[in-house]
Order: sequence, then C-alpha cells, then structure tokens
Amino acid sequence: MADILHVVAAVIVRNGCVLACRRNLNLSAGGLWEFPGGKVEPGESPSEALAREVREELDVDVEIGELIHRGMTPVGAVGVDLSSYAVRLTDAVPTASTDHDRLRWLKREELNSVEWAQPDRPVVDVLAHWKEAG
Repeated sequence: MADILHVVAAVIVRNGCVLACRRNLNLSAGGLWEFPGGKVEPGESPSEALAREVREELDVDVEIGELIHRGMTPVGAVGVDLSSYAVRLTDAVPTASTDHDRLRWLKREELNSVEWAQPDRPVVDVLAHWKEAG
C-alpha cells in the first residue's frame, strides 16, 4: 500500500439509534452504508476535519467526543486509515446529505441489516459492545 488516506467518521447516536448513511450510487462505494465523514485535509486536526465534513454533508453542527475505533483497511491500492468518533448533535437533526441518498437511524441490533462499506465494518463490530450505542 503506497498511499494512505486519512479519514474520519462520525458515530452519531440519538435516542439509542446510530445514524447510517447510504452512499449515492454515482460515488465510489455507491449503495454501501457508512458513517458520515471524510478526508482529513492538510493542516486539519481529526476533530476539525470531522466537524467540517459533517457540516458539509449533513448541514448540522456537532460536538466531537471520544475516539471509538481506529483501523487500517486496504481498499484497492490505497490504505484507508479510518478514525471513528462519538459525535453529539448540537442543533438540528440531519434530514438529507450531499453524499448520500438515504439516512437511517438504526438500533444496535439492526446495524448488520445493511451492507456497510469495508472500512466501516470494524466500527459496526465495536458498536455491538459500546456502552454509548444503546
């Protein structure tokens, strides 16, 4: 793996459910589910990147909490270094996304009912036992 892509993801829990987002079909990994987030740009901290990405994708502001999981997943010739954080909504609840065609609030026992993008799968496994996820 020559290239490493540093990515952050938001695990947003509300009323015991976790927000899952399905990638638009015209994007890479289209049709697969993921936690909202994106690339860490040069000069950004992971928290800054995550707050920016959530604002851009979901048009909501959030408070970044603890790191839940960090893992490296090979996707083609690229290594995706994904850091997933507990995130709390500070204002509105998202109703649409720029990168996703569907948003769903899933109970912990429903997390495996959708097909997750490869880098997000380890996070789903961690959430099965995570104290904040329900």
